[in-house]
Amino acid sequence: MQKGIKVALDAMGGDHAPQEIVKGAVDAVNANQNIHVFLVGQKDKVERELKQYSYPLEQISIVDAEEVIETAEPPVMAIRKKKKSSIVLGMNMVKQKEADAFVSAGSSGAVLVGGQVIVGRIKGIERPPLAPLIPTEKGVSLLIDCGANVDARPSHLVQFAKIGSIYMKHVVGIENPKVAIVNIGAEEEKGNALVKETFPLLKECEDINFTGSIEAREIPHGEADVIVCEAFTGNVILKLYEGLSSTLLGVVKRGLMSSLRSKIGALLIKPALKETLKSFDASVYGGAPLLGLTGLVVKTHGSSGATEIRNAILQCLTFKEQEINEKIKNNINSSGQG
Repeated sequence: MQKGIKVALDAMGGDHAPQEIVKGAVDAVNANQNIHVFLVGQKDKVERELKQYSYPLEQISIVDAEEVIETAEPPVMAIRKKKKSSIVLGMNMVKQKEADAFVSAGSSGAVLVGGQVIVGRIKGIERPPLAPLIPTEKGVSLLIDCGANVDARPSHLVQFAKIGSIYMKHVVGIENPKVAIVNIGAEEEKGNALVKETFPLLKECEDINFTGSIEAREIPHGEADVIVCEAFTGNVILKLYEGLSSTLLGVVKRGLMSSLRSKIGALLIKPALKETLKSFDASVYGGAPLLGLTGLVVKTHGSSGATEIRNAILQCLTFKEQEINEKIKNNINSSGQG
């Protein structure tokens, strides 16, 4: 197994680029000597940020990219026209095997389009899903799909379940991951047309541990390791999850500061509370990989700070070491879907 990884990082993507992106890259190489980061972006801006930090010089390179794809731009048009953008150049590095992975906090649409058009799908993969890890009471679950395929078919969801199982087994280390489909009730006859048609197909899959339907309220409890849905539902779950987490955190903080007695109590519980809240911080888990491509593409939040960028880069190393793409490819081909 080849040691180390080369990551092309979109230095211009996201709300806090290039400052937080560059800091995340520096933090990643300082944390692990087996990572080389190519900062793809406008050279003068990237260099200016890098000068602030100490890091192993041989672990970071700059790839000059004159253009930037903005979030509001139509993705297909942007990928076609902006050939010298950080997203297109970074994706091409993965396609040409100059980099093992591409990480971006930039335009979600451009990353999804570029992943399929430039990097390309593994043969037999119908639709690559976007799959973030989300925190739960029992650890983490994989939400698949959360943004790539709004109009999915039953066969797509079956593939998502298989891909998600491979990911959770080899990246997270769950031996026999429980797979469930998002539904409005536990009964098999419930749900919309897509869920009703997909349910029996998942039941027939011998290579996954399908446990049935999961209602949204059971997701935070960790009742399933792989949560299968089409992208519209997945994105709503993800955004509600994020919004509720930050709201609850704000409410707790205000409550603890509301009186002298509560402030004294806050001092006593601060270490335990900090550790508990940390486990529900999505940035700890890095980004969402676009699974089923011939190379690794990871999308992080547009609001990503250095911590999430650092963890997304480190996540790529695990992905490569476990040869996830090869395992997905072999599973899909052995299932006769190639």
